[in-house]
Amino acid sequence: MTKNQQAFLDMIAYSEIGPKLLALSDNGYNVIVGSTPKAPDLFKSYADHPRKSVRLGGTLWSTAAGRYQLLSRYYDYYKKFLKLPDFSPASQDAIALQQIRERKALDDIDAGRFAIAVNKVKNIWASLPAAGYGQHENDIEKLQLAYLNAGGTIV
Repeated sequence: MTKNQQAFLDMIAYSEIGPKLLALSDNGYNVIVGSTPKAPDLFKSYADHPRKSVRLGGTLWSTAAGRYQLLSRYYDYYKKFLKLPDFSPASQDAIALQQIRERKALDDIDAGRFAIAVNKVKNIWASLPAAGYGQHENDIEKLQLAYLNAGGTIV
């Protein structure tokens, strides 16, 4: 994984989890959707996706979990596709990188084309700008700062 790729993954975690919850957890890798710094919901085992369905309000339910808030149904697909043994941090990183690769954003990340890369992957993570899922979206400037603070470079 390149330095920019690691910084981009750190930015996604910052966007999805938030800095306070990242600090209270295993760097976000064990966070269940709906967690807050005041009420963290953390899973204990990385043997499998926790598969906990959480009501987020109204009729919205989610099984998102981990550093990149992956739904259980996508975990099942990527576990088989990537031949992963578990839902460990290494497996979560591999899945996130594969999702980024599928959106053809890795070259943009490596070249420092941050905004272009974010735009290419916005449909994967609801917290990214213009994701369009009706959930909280972070500002591109805030995410760019998180990316730079994580050691990423921009052209």
